[in-house]
Amino acid sequence: MNKVKYILNKIKPPILRYILVGSIGLLLIFTFFVGSIYVGFWGKIPYKKELSNFQYQVASEVYSSDSILIGKYYLNDRQPITFDQFPKHLVQALVSIEDERFYEHSGVDYPSLLRVGLKTVLMGDKSAGGGSTISQQLAKNLYPRRNRNKTNIVVNKIKEMFIAKKLESIYSKDEILTHYLNTVSFGDNTFGIESAALKFFNTRTNNLSVQQAATLVGMLKATYSYNPRIFPEKSSERRNLVLFTMENNGFLSEVAYDSLKVSDLDLDYRDYDYSSGLAPYFREEVRKQVLQWTKEKNDKGFDYNIYTSGLKIYTTLNYKMQKLAEESMVEHMGKLQQDFEKSYGKNAPWISNDALINKIVRRSSAYQSLKESGLGDEVILDSLKNTKRKMTLKTWGEDKEKEVSIMDSIQHYMKFLNTGSISLNPKTGEVLTWIGGVNFKQFKYDHISQSKRQVGSTFKPIVYTAALEEGIAPCTYFSAQEVEYENFEGWSPSNSGDKDEAYLNYSMEQGLSNSVNTVAVKVLEKTGIDNVLRQAKRMGINEKLPREPSLALGTGEIKMIELAKAYTSFLNEGIAVEPFMIKAISTQKDSVLAQFEPKKSKNPAFSKENGQIMLEMMKSTINSGTASRIRSTFKLSNDIAGKTGTTQNNKDAWFVALSPKMIHLTWVGLDNHEIGFRSTNLGQGANAALPMYALLLQKMNNKKEFDYITKARFPSPSSQVQEMLDCDPVKRDGFFKRLFKNPNKKKTKKFKNQT
Repeated sequence: MNKVKYILNKIKPPILRYILVGSIGLLLIFTFFVGSIYVGFWGKIPYKKELSNFQYQVASEVYSSDSILIGKYYLNDRQPITFDQFPKHLVQALVSIEDERFYEHSGVDYPSLLRVGLKTVLMGDKSAGGGSTISQQLAKNLYPRRNRNKTNIVVNKIKEMFIAKKLESIYSKDEILTHYLNTVSFGDNTFGIESAALKFFNTRTNNLSVQQAATLVGMLKATYSYNPRIFPEKSSERRNLVLFTMENNGFLSEVAYDSLKVSDLDLDYRDYDYSSGLAPYFREEVRKQVLQWTKEKNDKGFDYNIYTSGLKIYTTLNYKMQKLAEESMVEHMGKLQQDFEKSYGKNAPWISNDALINKIVRRSSAYQSLKESGLGDEVILDSLKNTKRKMTLKTWGEDKEKEVSIMDSIQHYMKFLNTGSISLNPKTGEVLTWIGGVNFKQFKYDHISQSKRQVGSTFKPIVYTAALEEGIAPCTYFSAQEVEYENFEGWSPSNSGDKDEAYLNYSMEQGLSNSVNTVAVKVLEKTGIDNVLRQAKRMGINEKLPREPSLALGTGEIKMIELAKAYTSFLNEGIAVEPFMIKAISTQKDSVLAQFEPKKSKNPAFSKENGQIMLEMMKSTINSGTASRIRSTFKLSNDIAGKTGTTQNNKDAWFVALSPKMIHLTWVGLDNHEIGFRSTNLGQGANAALPMYALLLQKMNNKKEFDYITKARFPSPSSQVQEMLDCDPVKRDGFFKRLFKNPNKKKTKKFKNQT
C-alpha cells in the first residue's frame, strides 16, 4: 500500500494522479459489476448443459390431402429446419448485414463494440449500429429481455455477451446460424425463417430467391417498420441495402446487384391466423379432434401438445376442391343475401319488429354483461341503443366502417343468411370440402358439426327406404288428397300444388321426386313410425326423432354430418360410413404417431335391391322433380341423384346431391330461427341451397383433375329393379270418384300409428 502511495505521489501534476486513481476506481467498479452479472446477481446466466439442450416451441401443421399446408396451431408460429435447408444466399445476406465478421470472432465482436462505444455513445451517431453479433442476438432470442431501462440494457448486453461466448464453445458456426434463423422473430407472432418464408412468399426456405431472402433478412432490424406487406417501399429500400452489403462483401456481382435492386417484392402473403385462410371451420374441427387425441394419449403417459409439439396433421381435405367450394359459396350467398333483403324491403323484421330485436339483443353477451352489473332491462336497452362507437360492419361487398351502437350491430347481423356445406367420398367417408358458415371471423358457430336443424324433405328418402324394406312395392299409389288427423290435434299436412292435386294418386317414385307432403305422410303411416325410426338408426342417425306423423316431413333435428353419414349408405349397398377428416398424425420429422381408418356400420341398413330403387327415385328428383333446375338452369349432365328440402315457414333450405364418387350436402338459413325466407319461391331448397352445389360442379367440370368425380357413372340398375319401377308415375281418379270428391274438403281420419 505504501509503495502504491509512493508511486502515485511521484505523478505530476496532481490532476493526472486524480485521473489515474479515478480510472482505476471505475475499472474496479466495472469489473465488480461485470463479475456480479456473471455470478447471477442480476439474473441467472444459463449453464452450458442448459444451452446444450434447449427445445423450441414448435407450431403444429395441418396439411390437405394433396400435401398443401393449410393451417397451423401455435403459441409461437415456428417451424424449425436444418442448416442444409438454408440457401447459400440467405446465409450470405444475413452475415453481410448483421455480422460481417461472424466467422472471425468467438461470440463477441470487440472492434464493433469499440465502434459503438466511440460513435454511438460518445458522438451520438445512431447509424453506427448496435454492435451485437449473431451469437449475441441468438442469446437474446433464447432469453428475451424483461426490463428495458438504461441500467438493465447494459446488464442485458453483458449477459448476452457471456451467453454468446458459451454458445460459441458449444455449437459450430453453422449450428449457431441454424438456431438463430429458427428463433428470430419476424413480427405478427411469426418466429423462424421457415414460417416467415411461408407467410410472406408462400414458399419453403430452400426455395427463397436472392431478393426474397434479402427482404426477410432486412426485416430483422425492425419487423414492423420493414414489413413488406404494410410498408412495401421501406421494405424495398431495406432489401436493397442488404443486397448492397452482399455485393460489398463479394457475394453478389455488380451486374446481379443492379438487376436485383429494381425487382418487385412479389409477395404471396398467406396468413396462417386461426380465423383466416382456407377452410377455417374445417381447421377448427380438426383442432378439437386433435386436442381430444392428445388428451387420450397424455392420459397414457405421453406428452403431446398441439400448440408446441410440432405435430404434423394430415387431413382428407381436397385443397383445390375446397377453394372452388368457397368461391361457389361466396358467389351464391352474396346474390341470395341481396334477394333476401330485397324481398322484405322496409318491413324487414330486423328493422321494424322491435319485440324481436329486443329479444335477440337480450341474448347478446353485451346485454348479459350489463345485467350482471345490476342494471335494469330498460336502462340496458337504452344504453345499447344510444351509445355509439366506430365499428366495422361485414357485408358481401366492401366492409363498412360506421358510428353505430351495439343494437345497430345486432340488427345488421340479424339479417345475415348462413350456410353449411360438406362434400364426402361416399366409399371412405373422407371429408373433401367443409364450409361451416359464411364468415369464420364473424360467425364461429359451425353448422356442420354443431348445429341441429330440422332437415325437411331430405328425411323423406329414409321414410321411403323403410317402406320398401317393409315390402311396399315402389309402384304402390298414394292419394295426394289432404287429410286431417284427428288423433294428432287435427294436424293436416298440405302440398304446394293446386287443389286439383286432390284427384291425383302418385307412385312412390313420383311422390318422392316431387316431394309431395301428403304422400310422404301416407307412406309413413303404411310403413309404421317405429319402422322408420329403426331404419333411420340403421342408417347412422342417432338423434332422438319425433314419434309422430310430422316425422315424414323432416321435423326431426339432425346435424349435417349425421345426415351425410345416412346418405352414404345409398352408395355403399346399405353400409353407412362415418365422415372423417384426419388421416394421420406424425412428429415434426414424419414419424407416424397415429393413423385413422374409415368407420363403417357392420350390417347393411337395407337390401341391395332397395338401395338401387331408392337411387333411381332420387335420380328422378334431379331429372324431372324438385331439383330439375340442375338440368334446366345449370345445364349439368353429370350422373346425379338427390333430394331437396324446405322446412316450415321457409326457415331451412336443404339440398343433398349423390354422385358415384361424391356426396354433397348444403343447408342455408338464418342463425336467428325466428326469421325465415319471405316466400317459398325464394327459400325452397331448390333455390336457396341447390345452386351452391351446382356452381361447384360447374367449376369442377372445367378441371380435368376432377374427371374421376365428374365423369363417374352410376351402374345400371338390375332388370328386376327396372321392371319394378315400370309404371305410370301418376294415376288420376276415375270419373265417378272425381264427381263425388270435393277437392276443397279435407278428409278426416285417425292416423294409424303402427309399431
